[in-house]
Amino acid sequence: MSDTIETSVLGRLSNDLAGAVESAGQATVTVNARRRMPATGIVWNSDGLIVTSNHVVERDDDITVGLPDGRTEPATLLGRDPGSDLAILKVEASDLTPAPRSDIEVKPGHLVLAIGRPGPSGPMASFGVVSVVGGAWRTQQGSTVESFIRADVAMLPGFSGGPLVDAQGNVLGLNSSHLGRGGGGTTIPSAAIDTIVESLQTHGKVRRGFLGIGAQSVSIPSALASSAGIEQEQGLVIVGVEPEGPAERDGLFLGDVIIAIGGQPIASVEELQDALSGDLVGKAAEINILRGGARQTISVTVGERG
Repeated sequence: MSDTIETSVLGRLSNDLAGAVESAGQATVTVNARRRMPATGIVWNSDGLIVTSNHVVERDDDITVGLPDGRTEPATLLGRDPGSDLAILKVEASDLTPAPRSDIEVKPGHLVLAIGRPGPSGPMASFGVVSVVGGAWRTQQGSTVESFIRADVAMLPGFSGGPLVDAQGNVLGLNSSHLGRGGGGTTIPSAAIDTIVESLQTHGKVRRGFLGIGAQSVSIPSALASSAGIEQEQGLVIVGVEPEGPAERDGLFLGDVIIAIGGQPIASVEELQDALSGDLVGKAAEINILRGGARQTISVTVGERG
């Protein structure tokens, strides 16, 4: 009977999935940073960098990480981004196994596992299927993340901060129950995590720029668009200018219609916020506007939102 199970399709799949959990478990740690039950983290590189969910890191110090081999190590909080629900920790252990990254193009229908280690009893897992793979999205906290994954895996208590892995145990991203709607979870893909981690390591936070304006979408009449040599149908009209803010300082006025920043068309407040990324903070941005029916370019040094 056992030979039949071992050689059946379901038996081989079962063994492969158990192997995937074991493999991913070597890079999955316990994060002790809140009053109630511990949560989960992922060993992100061989230098001891741990990524986890921001909402499970309730304190800035007295943080420990439980390693797969049973050791407990003190951890330092390097930075956090509430908007994307990510935080990064650092432990001094030099013998950690970084999470292997998946190289598949994840698609709806792929079999996946959510891995958690919310305690010393070893890795835990839930099994499911990818339901949605999406592009840039705005979180409930108002931040933009470049992509996301939704899977019908059970987000068991303490699973936030742990990895979503493919059938080989390679990491697709980090799971967060905090970002999902309706009680579900959302996975931030590895590439998006790398972008946020780089900013957190460099600045201790994700830098978000601002111009110091109030604005709203407005339709651009076709005749005006034609005379200005543009094709877009909408822009952002400035309806308020913050005193001594970047816009006032560098010459943007009430009634100006923003149509592009750095060559990127702008038609909504959300697109404006997305364009003012951390890379632009403190730098001069070329802003294309319509003023009095004529197209102009104003250079504005982007401020940093506190």
